Amino acid sequence: PDADLMFIGEGPGQEEDLQQRPFIGRSGRLLRTTLIKLGISPEEIFITNIVKCRPPNNRIPLPNEISMCKKLLLDKQIKIVCPLLICTLGSVALNAILDEKKSISQIRGSLQQKDTMLILPTYHPAYILRNPQAYQLFVQDLTQAITYIQTNKINTETF
Repeated sequence: PDADLMFIGEGPGQEEDLQQRPFIGRSGRLLRTTLIKLGISPEEIFITNIVKCRPPNNRIPLPNEISMCKKLLLDKQIKIVCPLLICTLGSVALNAILDEKKSISQIRGSLQQKDTMLILPTYHPAYILRNPQAYQLFVQDLTQAITYIQTNKINTETF
């Protein structure tokens, strides 16, 4: 709960729904493995989803589902964790956090500001599993997030 880096995905997949834990399926393994390769332990981060329940037939969450889950749970998680940086995974998470429609391929890797939140959008690991050629971009984005956290954590700890 005191993580400097928070990852927010779309919603639970089948494995996550069964075990009631976010990002433990193939996408989660890819995310965690990549973070470990970049020198970050999964215990140092906070991972969650926009919606906490798996939508029927694994469809994209509806706007009212996103709104309700944000209001009742996600906004509170963000306030409790109070991360230095939020990494949104995929366009659904990005658009839900920003409350506007933006193309993940156009703004991934660029810092975005929403209220007091600093957001770094990147591809969802499921997208990387389907499009391995984008893995290097994913690694670049995660490296940028880690560098930001390490630099700003040092700056805040010195005061």
